[in-house]
Amino acid sequence: MSSSQDKKRRLIYFADPMCSWCWGFSPVIAKIVGEYGAELPVRLVMGGLRAGNSVAMDEVMKNEIRGHWQHVAARTGQAFDFSFFDREGFVYDTAPACRAVVAMRRAAPGRELAFLAVLHEAFYAKAVDLASGPELLRLAVDFGTDEALFADIFASEECSRDLADDFSAVLGNGIRAFPALLGGSEVERFMALTHGYRPFEELQPSLERLISAKNLPKGLMPGVSAGSCSL
Repeated sequence: MSSSQDKKRRLIYFADPMCSWCWGFSPVIAKIVGEYGAELPVRLVMGGLRAGNSVAMDEVMKNEIRGHWQHVAARTGQAFDFSFFDREGFVYDTAPACRAVVAMRRAAPGRELAFLAVLHEAFYAKAVDLASGPELLRLAVDFGTDEALFADIFASEECSRDLADDFSAVLGNGIRAFPALLGGSEVERFMALTHGYRPFEELQPSLERLISAKNLPKGLMPGVSAGSCSL
């Protein structure tokens, strides 16, 4: 028999700490939580955009990513520190940052979305190296988390399993672009509210329908937008 928790509608947010469009979407998801969080609680799932990458950025990759950042800045108004591209030998591996968010989910349940926003700002607006374990630990401590607790969780097998579960959920839900936002319930279905960046005003009607509709519409809506980071 389905529980009341299974029937409650909610949102699932798929994001990555080193996804530029997710940084662009950061004020949007914050506004969604502020206005709809009580009725539509948000579950955060880590995307693993470039998880496990071991190749250092060359000039071609730098130019490509710089172009993406410029596009996101123009579209969303979010700040970027382009001194990031002065760094030599940077390996764009998002796994450590994703792991840090998953660790925060265990260390401080309910605060992982706020910590994701901290990581986004650190990486994009302050050029902090989120592939660095010591930098991630520093950010967690600055966030108010006990240093030893966070370090132990970050290194634990439980954290590894949680991270693997998040990455599996991305694939299992057919997510191929970030940010992605699904809405629904375990009993009904989860439908895609967006695959890619959309401003709050475009998402608000779908959120209102998600709250008020007696039955959720069939099918997914809408498709992948141009403003997205793709796997």
